[in-house]
Amino acid sequence: MRGAQYALALLGTRSRGDCRSLFERSGPDPRIPGLSHLSFCPEAPTSTETPLLDLFDKVKEFTTVDDLVRAGIYPYFTPIEDSEGTVVEIHGRRLLMLGSNNYLGVTHEPTVVEAGIAATKRYGSGCTGSRFLNGTLALHEELEQRLAKFLKKESALVFTTGYQTNLGVISALVGRRDAIFTDRENHASIMDGCRLSYGEIHKFRHNDMADLEAKLQRHSAGIREGRAPGGKLIVVDGVYSMLGDLAPLPEIVRLAKRYGARVLVDDAHSIGVFGPTGAGTAEHFGLEKEVDLVLGTFSKSLGSVGGYVAGDADVIDYIKHLARSMIFSAALPAPSVAAVCAALDIVEQQPERRQQLHANAEFLRRAFIDMGFQVGPGKSPVIPLIIGSREATFHFWKELFAAGVFTNPVTAPAVPEGMDLLRCSVMATHTREQLERVVEIVGEVAKKLRFVA
Repeated sequence: MRGAQYALALLGTRSRGDCRSLFERSGPDPRIPGLSHLSFCPEAPTSTETPLLDLFDKVKEFTTVDDLVRAGIYPYFTPIEDSEGTVVEIHGRRLLMLGSNNYLGVTHEPTVVEAGIAATKRYGSGCTGSRFLNGTLALHEELEQRLAKFLKKESALVFTTGYQTNLGVISALVGRRDAIFTDRENHASIMDGCRLSYGEIHKFRHNDMADLEAKLQRHSAGIREGRAPGGKLIVVDGVYSMLGDLAPLPEIVRLAKRYGARVLVDDAHSIGVFGPTGAGTAEHFGLEKEVDLVLGTFSKSLGSVGGYVAGDADVIDYIKHLARSMIFSAALPAPSVAAVCAALDIVEQQPERRQQLHANAEFLRRAFIDMGFQVGPGKSPVIPLIIGSREATFHFWKELFAAGVFTNPVTAPAVPEGMDLLRCSVMATHTREQLERVVEIVGEVAKKLRFVA
């Protein structure tokens, strides 16, 4: 789907350090002025025949949404009127929810809901200020201490959203002489964080360790030839949100050690899901000490909103004082923080939920494979039905929606061209009866549309 393009100018200035390691700063660089003005027409035209460009001209050319609406297959911004977790109500109809990231099913758990209510009564509905000034609550610091302990890190920091976490962490750490090595399939928040930094950006092919090493080698060769040395950061998703596959962390850690890079893992889809205690991808591979920074969001397994980063105490303190997306944003409201604390109790005390989640995912994945679908290489609760055509994907979504199953259609650029898919995701709280009904409906619709025999 072709979307409108946006230009973002980061205002203000900040200091950058010359460093041997990404985390070792030895002094500020000269101040770098921000962009304060963007214009299509900086000077008056010399001829009356030269047309002036209007900022909103691109809006008139953006007809994709109207085209899909007219075709009756526009799938986005569907308002949910009521929710029971695994079942939602839309336009007065009840649908089985197969498109949520509520992996452990905690959003409607009474202890989680009551924790949010109690925090609202104590602290009010919002913080009305930045963490940097009046917005830090004792509740924020309690959650940060719990997260650090849970993730086996020295310290943690809470942000208002997961998106802001990536923007703030990456742009705070990566300076002009530094380099980022990022998987091409990383989440948009990682890519935007890279763009907001002043570092060199090197994109490697998805989960392709040979390509990553080749780029690390070329960067090292450039330093030997006279390029100013700087730190290196390898950034990956622990679990990729569209195909549900895991990053090959053991090989990434090996390459990081060999080339002197730091490793940041975004565990948005991993926390609560992978690892013996649910601590995420690094724990799953037994690499908690080798991964330098772990970050993620509270909006999936932890059933709320917000984000976090965890790592060495001095690094977290550095981020705390330089991450613009945190310093200049209102703090996460108390009810959301309290809900996360209660959800973390469930992750720690109810490992059977994680076991049920994986059992449900395996049941549905196997059923889809038996139908003849390509479901990708993942073993996570994210199960893609790879269709390959945008129009066919939208029609499949529409028919499933009409039959009572809510899924998420995903097309380029969120996935590569020709990889258009329906993103399905299961919860620990889905019953076997519900999943069997999903399989029945998907099978009937797929045969109707001739996707399967």
